[in-house]
Amino acid sequence: MTKNHSDLAAKRGEPSYVWRSGQERRLQMIARWAKLNGARVLDSGGGNGTYASQIARRYDAELDLFEIEFARVQEALDETPHALVAASEFTPYADNSFDTIISNEVIEHTDDDKATAREFVRTLKIGGRLVLFCPNRWYPFEQHGHYWRGEYHFGNTPLINYLPDAMRDKLAPHVRTYTKRGLLRLFEDEPIKVVHYARIFGGYDNLIPKLGKSMEVARSMLYKLENTPFDVMGLSHFLVIERL
Repeated sequence: MTKNHSDLAAKRGEPSYVWRSGQERRLQMIARWAKLNGARVLDSGGGNGTYASQIARRYDAELDLFEIEFARVQEALDETPHALVAASEFTPYADNSFDTIISNEVIEHTDDDKATAREFVRTLKIGGRLVLFCPNRWYPFEQHGHYWRGEYHFGNTPLINYLPDAMRDKLAPHVRTYTKRGLLRLFEDEPIKVVHYARIFGGYDNLIPKLGKSMEVARSMLYKLENTPFDVMGLSHFLVIERL
């Protein structure tokens, strides 16, 4: 049987298939904190090229993308000619290659997140920046589904990430989630400085058509909680580091 994208969701997650407000917001964050115009940019684990194609259309960037799934690379090649199959722990790029590296909800799926962090830093130019988004441990839902009695169940599951590690990892062994301390620990031995850190809430673009204006209001309220103590329950970490 031919596998479709959702068959890979347990191991790889799902890439962005459409461009909506949540994706647009993240692209604006990337553009604010890292160089895109006139830059060599790497979309690390770039899926089917949704973000890379938007960057290519809007910015004068030399753009590279890699992704572990061959089928997704084939899709990305439509608009990102420098796309190839690779694993994030062993990227085929020289030292000091990129002005900007983007990692959008990918590191939690890698076999070795510490090795992935090392590769980010190795391939950044001096003064280059990594922009990374990844799951926050204290978000009330595990978005990558869960296993129960050996069977995978796709979709959001409440409160799994609030369980102790031993219990949490039995239900969601296929994906990591991070505290702020755990995320920064990945880079503790690397020659970097933290330029920006925040927790952010999601775009909730799937809920707005169902719930209408009330969900738009709720989303606006959540965005106002960012950079306050209440963002501890944000969807994702947003980390910008610079290579020294």
